[in-house]
Amino acid sequence: MDDIVKAALAKWPNVPDCKGWLLLDRRGQWRMRDEGAQARGEPGTPIRHAALIGFIERNYECDDQGRWFFQNGPQRVFVELAYTPWVVRLALPVAGDPALTDQTGAPFDPAGALLDDEGGVLFVDASQPARVALLHDHDLELFTRLAALDADGSAGTFNWRAGETLPIEPVEHAQVPTRFGFVTSPAAAAPASV
Repeated sequence: MDDIVKAALAKWPNVPDCKGWLLLDRRGQWRMRDEGAQARGEPGTPIRHAALIGFIERNYECDDQGRWFFQNGPQRVFVELAYTPWVVRLALPVAGDPALTDQTGAPFDPAGALLDDEGGVLFVDASQPARVALLHDHDLELFTRLAALDADGSAGTFNWRAGETLPIEPVEHAQVPTRFGFVTSPAAAAPASV
């Protein structure tokens, strides 16, 4: 958390939370959702300002109820999740092993992969509690090249690093938030406060 945020929290400890205004989409983009976008159920406008994105990502955390937020000075801005709290990109360098990075640019070291019943690919790391990340849809073809799926396509293995394969297991899309302990819509889970 940025020092300026810590100082603002100390100075103004009781600022109301903000819900519904920020969304992390399925491609790892942060989107601002004004009242009209919220009312229409739209994802909102992508944030393009690099410094603002960096600020959000440095101050992105989860509370003990599984609600993801970023601490904007003294105000907690809860994030609507299009699916998971993390989105990863898969890259295969010309020489070397595949690599995953999350939407903040940090490495994501998977311990396994999941295929959901809607065609989504998710990676799970070994941290406690485990982080789950949706694979960006632009990387599905590369995933397919590195995966060996069983006959029905719901399970198999993923060729992660030289000599290392990860299990691929099926999962129901609707069960992912509960299984990994996160809330996709803090605005829907509780009355909004701004």
